Amino acid sequence: MKKVLITGANGLIGSHLAEGLRQSGEYEVIATGLRGDPEKNIQQMDMTDYEQVLQLTKGVDTILHFAVNKNQTDFLGAIVPIDLKGAYHLYEAARIHQVRRVVFASSNHATGYYEIGDKVTPESPYRPDSLYGLMKGYIEIMGRLYSDKYGISSINIRIGNYNAKDVPDSERKSHLWISHADMLQLVRKCIEADGSHRFLTLYGTSGNRHNYYDIEYLEELIGYKPEHDAEAYIKLAEQAHIPIRQDETERQGGQMADRV
Repeated sequence: MKKVLITGANGLIGSHLAEGLRQSGEYEVIATGLRGDPEKNIQQMDMTDYEQVLQLTKGVDTILHFAVNKNQTDFLGAIVPIDLKGAYHLYEAARIHQVRRVVFASSNHATGYYEIGDKVTPESPYRPDSLYGLMKGYIEIMGRLYSDKYGISSINIRIGNYNAKDVPDSERKSHLWISHADMLQLVRKCIEADGSHRFLTLYGTSGNRHNYYDIEYLEELIGYKPEHDAEAYIKLAEQAHIPIRQDETERQGGQMADRV
């Protein structure tokens, strides 16, 4: 049974992953968060505390790094000392403990400044739409370093839209939505992907008919076969005369790409 450590287990995605992986019975899950929660079996871990990170990552097979600092507007005061420092501590601990793989929750905002209609792939140059997207790109590159130099398998999931309601209820969401079930499946496929995947970046969406990104190749690459399609929800909404919010802008990153 693989030991899997999850960061950000207090958050929306991290909490769902912890629950889903535990229910599968296939993993020993160490759920961590900035706030401990004994009732949900979440251990307290401050990623800026290197000794604490080092202790909790001992004996771990895979790290699922899904934590993020809520202040994404203060680059020097919050992003650098929390997000980037915390990721560095995780990768250093992974190197020391010979962790097999790190799966990082990146974001579509790492390439969000591309225009609607641009064909964007994981190999496309970075075009972050915000300091948040910039931070995600930095950590992806950190994974590249630790993969090349230290042999840690690093997989970056550029998550599209994952929301609490589990529905793609806007125009932009319909192009990059990922359902709760598909996210769990995708993460499990990333954990179980064979050792030939030393470094991999992919876009995390459901099988939406009008996706911004081509993800069909992931079925052959890692076995990911999404169960859901945003188009099905859009059609049901139209039949029920439920309005779909028109929030698409000229950039794939939506409002986060707007200039201020």
